[in-house]
Amino acid sequence: MSALISPEYQLQQSQMHGMYDYGVASVTYAPIVSMYCNKLEITSLLDYGCARCKLFENLKVDHKMSLQAYDPAIPEYSAAPIPNQMVTCIDVLEHIEPELLDNVLDDLQRLTLEVGLFSICSAPAKKVLPDGRNAHLIQQPIEWWLPKIWERFDLQLMQKMDEYNAFVVVYAKPRIEVAS
Repeated sequence: MSALISPEYQLQQSQMHGMYDYGVASVTYAPIVSMYCNKLEITSLLDYGCARCKLFENLKVDHKMSLQAYDPAIPEYSAAPIPNQMVTCIDVLEHIEPELLDNVLDDLQRLTLEVGLFSICSAPAKKVLPDGRNAHLIQQPIEWWLPKIWERFDLQLMQKMDEYNAFVVVYAKPRIEVAS
């Protein structure tokens, strides 16, 4: 499997998780995720870049679901995730090291069995990394992101929340088995 995060950046992110209350954006998206989980009868959900699992604390679903948390900067959530029916990636992609973004998007594709909800912020973060860089390593408009998403997913919805924040709802493209 290709690298998703460098050891140096993983250390910086671990420090950031200790200094800040990461993961608050997921609370904003919890009602939308809940709606999709209920409407599509999602039975397995992965929160990719979960921070403190605030999404799970705020979900309101009307059926039983298995929940999986993944965050490489938090030891208890750093194990490689397995594919799930639905994958969320909320306020994470802009934090990815630019040279590893394709690897992370490919990993999201691998993990998304049916539907994904990914939010992206295009503005600078209010937080600064220990090395002095802005915490949002990628500050690009949603239009920059869309071709990268279309390449890997069937885009169902793109919704701007405000000038700098948007989310996409994607469906997994059919998986093609290659005979050997």
